[in-house]
Formats: sequence, structure tokens, C-alpha cells
Amino acid sequence: MDFFDTHSHYNDEAYDGDREEIIEQIYKEGITKAVVIGYNIEKSEKAIEIAKDNEFIYAAIGIHPSDIGKTKEEILSQIEKIKEMSTNKKVVAIGEIGLDYHWEKRNTELQKFAFRQQINLANKLKLPIVIHSRDAIMDTIEILKDYETPKYSGILHCCVLNKHLIQAGLSVGLYISFAGPITFRNTKNTELINIVPENKLLIETDCPYLSPEPNRGKRNDSKNIKYTAKKIAEIRGKTIQEIAQITYRNAEEVYKIKKNAHW
Repeated sequence: MDFFDTHSHYNDEAYDGDREEIIEQIYKEGITKAVVIGYNIEKSEKAIEIAKDNEFIYAAIGIHPSDIGKTKEEILSQIEKIKEMSTNKKVVAIGEIGLDYHWEKRNTELQKFAFRQQINLANKLKLPIVIHSRDAIMDTIEILKDYETPKYSGILHCCVLNKHLIQAGLSVGLYISFAGPITFRNTKNTELINIVPENKLLIETDCPYLSPEPNRGKRNDSKNIKYTAKKIAEIRGKTIQEIAQITYRNAEEVYKIKKNAHW
């Protein structure tokens, strides 16, 4: 049974002590494709480096809303560097990009500017986008519905169980990705997972963050993706094998990666 982890951060310092060992382990455990997601210039470069060193790993590059800087000029300068990096053949998406009002609410207009500019870049490069949205649902929806709608699809990563956000994402052709939080005992509205069409469903870990039950609170890695798949299987009345296969194919489709030879 093969899994595709659509959103990981093996470029994070949490893996500095055992990165190569963990990457070797996850492949042996059946995670036969993964995307390492950048969130600033340094971590985007590291994502590409990891992808170049591991055939089954790919990279996404972009500027997270928490890393955009303080001026439009700084944002545009960073985006130009992202554009330069995008020529690497292992780059499959622009991300993660989006809005985060949890930590910073004073620069919302600057965040929206950075989000729109990176959507425009992705459209020019004919790449999908990977979207981060935290405590900013209505503004995320507004941007998705305006003229900067992603032309080459994308992913609502670690999607919160909000009906309006899920529907808005689906309405512009996005894929919906779920992570460890859907396994938490206090999670509500898990039935919203059923509104995602089968051909738009994805799974991820967002590791090293958001470990699912039963490993909540521990450092996460792609081996834990099976718990998220199991939860979705229970909700949708499928087997874990079916969810693994469905989400693998969808991930290959959105990231435009060669199909798994086994399927």
C-alpha cells in the first residue's frame, strides 16, 4: 500500500539531526512520493536540495504569509527569487502561500498583496499553488473568487472543516487536503469531509507539525499519514487501501507528476 504525502517540511530544523534516516524510513514504510514545502527563500532552497537528493521527493517553493517582510518591495524581491528557483525540474508548485491572521493582524493588506502576487506568478509558470489559510477564511475566499483565481489548480492544505472555505475551494477547482487534526478527539464537523468529491481529495502530514492521534504532541513524519487515511476511510465508508489509492492518484494529478507505475 503506497501513500503520497502532499505536504511535508523535511526542510525544517526539527530534522537536522536525522533527516536522511527519516527520509529513508518513510520510503520503506510505503510513502513512495512526497512534496517538501518551502515557506521562505531559505526553506524553499532547502526543499529543492532535498528533492534533488531523493528521487521520490518533490519541492514546492513560496513565501508563507508570516515570512513576507514589511514592504511590497521586499515581497516582490523575494518573489523574483522564487521565480528564478522555479526552473528546477523538481519544483511542482508555488507554496505555501496564503493568509495567516492568527499571529499577525496588522499587515493583512500586505499579506493579501503577497498572496495575489504569488498566484499570478504560479499562473505565469503554469504551476499549481499550495494555500495556507489560518483565521482568514473570508479573505481567502474573496481572493480565490476574484480575477486572480489559480489557473492551474492547487491545494487548500490542512484544510479546516469550514463548509464555506471547502465549497469556495472546490468552486475554483482546488483540491482539498486533510491532515492530522481531523483525527483529534475534539474535532467537530468531520462530516464535511464527505462533501469533497473523490477526485479532489488529498491527505498530508504537515510534518513535523500536527501529529495525528495516537501520536499527537510528538514530532510528526510521513509514516503517520496512515492515521489520517484511516479516519477518512471510516468517515467515507471506504477501506484505507482505497483512500491511499484515491489520494495518491489525485496528488499525481494536481502536481502533474508521472503516474505511479504500480497503478
